[in-house]
Amino acid sequence: MTATPPVRRFLLLHGVQHRRPRAHWMWWLTDALRQQGEQVLYPQFPAPEQPSLTEWTDLLHAELAQLGDQERVVVCHSLGCALWLRAAATLPADLRVDRVLLVSPLGPQSFTAENANEEFRTDHIDADSLATASTIPPHAVVSATDPYAPADPSLWAKSLNLTCDILPTGGHLTPADGYGPWPSVLDWCLQQQTPVTTTTA
Repeated sequence: MTATPPVRRFLLLHGVQHRRPRAHWMWWLTDALRQQGEQVLYPQFPAPEQPSLTEWTDLLHAELAQLGDQERVVVCHSLGCALWLRAAATLPADLRVDRVLLVSPLGPQSFTAENANEEFRTDHIDADSLATASTIPPHAVVSATDPYAPADPSLWAKSLNLTCDILPTGGHLTPADGYGPWPSVLDWCLQQQTPVTTTTA
């Protein structure tokens, strides 16, 4: 008897200094999706304290190749958003996806030698090239109190032809900001439900 192929697969892309802590909403989301019978890839990127754009892009390509031929959904946080924005412009056709969620994308002030992520800078992302990497435009979720976010998230999103939800609070949307369980992001994954709201909404 031939097994039925999965309807979709999810890929989660974490940020700098991230080692998949259980308290993080990404860990919670992985578990919640799997409990729903979904297939989820949540890889640990190498050297998260000193990330290499080349190494992270290579792993991203390898993980995308594992998503199969059905719906492909990518969920990014922080530096994971920068990784997607940098890689998307040159993504081979066979690695393109259907949907992308960009949570806590980084503004230019966040790319510094001190943060060990300068080579991930996203100053010159081409909106047209970005559009080719996913079937529908990526959807961004930004907190108005995030010190690492673009100065004007609405303008930033418009410049890249993205849709965007701006949360009134939430900092960088990490466990320290209260973002462990996050039902709204699960709703986006399962049903494309927007707006993505806070953990308490």
